Amino acid sequence: MEFDPPLIPGTLERRYKRFLADVTLDSGETVVAHCPNTGSMMGCDGPGSRVWLSHSSNPKRKLAWTWELVEAGSDGEIACINTARANTVVGELLSSARPAGLEGYDRIRPEVRYGSEKSRIDWLLEDSAEQRPPVWIEVKNVTLAEAGIGYFPDAVTARGQKHLRELLGRVEAGERAMLLFCVSHSSARQVRPAENIDSAYARLLRDVAAQGVECRAWRMLMDPTGLRPGEEVPVIPGD
Repeated sequence: MEFDPPLIPGTLERRYKRFLADVTLDSGETVVAHCPNTGSMMGCDGPGSRVWLSHSSNPKRKLAWTWELVEAGSDGEIACINTARANTVVGELLSSARPAGLEGYDRIRPEVRYGSEKSRIDWLLEDSAEQRPPVWIEVKNVTLAEAGIGYFPDAVTARGQKHLRELLGRVEAGERAMLLFCVSHSSARQVRPAENIDSAYARLLRDVAAQGVECRAWRMLMDPTGLRPGEEVPVIPGD
């Protein structure tokens, strides 16, 4: 996906009230931007960071500016903090060059309601000829990275645990379920559960993976002009 209109660069002053950020644009103007990320954004919200914003001309929006990218590291690494973008990039991945193991599915549907806890799956792959079971795909955005390792989650997530249980339910029903990490930090080359942040999530992830929930990850290729799916990287549920 391409950013249209192009992103506007600036400097982060502060993130506050979770969904708000003050940013000073390169023009010198300071604006309030929407921060579309419910996590802690550890390592991605330091005051003084280089950031890029999108701008909407929709008069019905409360905030015209949205925080999209941040320079997250001393070596120019970039992270995409807008969690909605991960679904878009994964949608492009699934619709174009279908990854190995997911060939033969001719129907792709977003936001399908499923499970006993009334969740909505991010993507559902189906074979209209019914020669293979459907694949239920839950997407998670990874922005926390240290020493080349991407970690999820960056905050305790009861909702994330619910999604793992729902995925396991599809496996128990004889279908396929996949936890797909969209690695949105340019330095990360693998994904692991963040044991020191949410040990309960890490344990449950290992448990559902052992029972058949597939865990895979793709890097997002990012720059201020657009976002694209990159290569697959390994997921290591635990030692």
